[in-house]
Amino acid sequence: MTVVEIWLTPTAAAPMRRVPSARLVAGQGLEGDRYALGGGTWARYPDLEKQLTLIDGADVAAVAAEAGVPLTPGDTRRNLVTAGIDLPALVGRWFAVGDALLFGVKRCPPCAHLERLTGARLVKAMVHRGGINAAVFAGGEVAEGAVVRAVSEEEAARRGAPTGADRPVPRLVAG
Repeated sequence: MTVVEIWLTPTAAAPMRRVPSARLVAGQGLEGDRYALGGGTWARYPDLEKQLTLIDGADVAAVAAEAGVPLTPGDTRRNLVTAGIDLPALVGRWFAVGDALLFGVKRCPPCAHLERLTGARLVKAMVHRGGINAAVFAGGEVAEGAVVRAVSEEEAARRGAPTGADRPVPRLVAG
């Protein structure tokens, strides 16, 4: 249950760049990434939905095989590539990536924009393999090899996460 790759880009539609480590910033996302900088194709969407994206490396390989294209994790335009954790199960839950505290906001379905950028037909193959969107509530350094783990409501509250009526609410996305 680890981060195996980290990807970011400072501007919308620009190629993603792999980095060995980066900083997760509370309320913003991955430092240096387009969404943390206030840009990005989906910048008009609610703040919690655009801070950070995660995708499973095995899902990327499965999509590449099904679509018959040489797809890399960076081509998916997701920020963190993970291994060994059920990402959809984190929607509506608190989780940690290294020392950072995150909340799984929604599934991250593929879109036609991704197909335009890659030149590959990916939507059908990625429909249940698009990863998730997460919001950063407590920042911290993240590096390849960082542990990804579910966090209890109690631990999240101890770390300053909002509770009660202020607790974030996940958004269910069909697909």
